[in-house]
Amino acid sequence: MHSSCSPGVRRLGAVLGLGALALTGCGLWQSAPTADTAPPPPPPPAPTTSAPTSPPPRPFDIGLDGVDPCTLLTPDQRYQLGFDREPLPDSDAGFGNAATCSYRNTTAKVGARLALITTEGMRVWTDDTAQVEATPIVVHGFPALVIKTPGLDLSCNVAVDVSEGQHLDVLYRDDGGQPPPPVEQLCQGAQRVAEESVRTLAAPPASTSSTKPPTQLPSDSTP
Repeated sequence: MHSSCSPGVRRLGAVLGLGALALTGCGLWQSAPTADTAPPPPPPPAPTTSAPTSPPPRPFDIGLDGVDPCTLLTPDQRYQLGFDREPLPDSDAGFGNAATCSYRNTTAKVGARLALITTEGMRVWTDDTAQVEATPIVVHGFPALVIKTPGLDLSCNVAVDVSEGQHLDVLYRDDGGQPPPPVEQLCQGAQRVAEESVRTLAAPPASTSSTKPPTQLPSDSTP
């Protein structure tokens, strides 16, 4: 999920750019100025930047410990999303053996993988080492990010901040389409899967109390 472009490569590019400017400057210094030469224009003002918008607060916390990711999409939800294969449970060693579940749509040739990250919060995608493009969105009332990896157009992630130090990661990917779907379409698929998954997570648990009406005693039929 991380780009192969390292900070060292970017620093090297900056050094090469400065070297090119220095060579250009030497060429200018070797030309004798004339009386008609106008002074160089002032440099343009530095662009102003605004602070990034802070994500909205979570409506409430949803702990992911002990949750089975293969239960986050009900059979009806899987049907609506086009997943026609049984979910496959697994784990992700890169995120502390996070529980995962994979789904597949054999008609559209796309797949999704849900990962329940309990060792790191959503901010892992926006730190200096992430090397991804993260766009803030809201998924079923929870702050989330649409994540694209530069140079990787066959998948898209949506990360949902469901609890402090935990997040739901939805990977939506091409699964052999000819031609493969565009990355924007994959991101839309990831967002839709995330919406349905969080909808299931946020649903209140079924009541354990009996909903049967009280037993009615037989009426006295004595005249």
